[in-house]
Amino acid sequence: MDVRCTSIEEVRTRIDHIDRDLVTLLARRCQWVAQAAAFKKTTDDVRAPARVEQVIAKVRGIAEETGASPEVVERVYRVMIAAFIDEELQVHAGLTGK
Repeated sequence: MDVRCTSIEEVRTRIDHIDRDLVTLLARRCQWVAQAAAFKKTTDDVRAPARVEQVIAKVRGIAEETGASPEVVERVYRVMIAAFIDEELQVHAGLTGK
């Protein structure tokens, strides 16, 4: 971390900026997830547990490289992926009529 904050307000402001960036990136991820639904034939393809584990392994590695807690990153990603799978299942159902 390159900046030492001098107040809790400054910390909160910096966190608020990160939150805006994160939500913007989540919106972009959501768009890609929606596109992915069109390439999947079944709901099992959407759930893709092997792919989930592949993503978890990848982000744990990124966490280690960047100094983030791999455990926190994994927990966040598991919840996020579950939410995106639910979203993708809805999109997939709309595309397939199921």
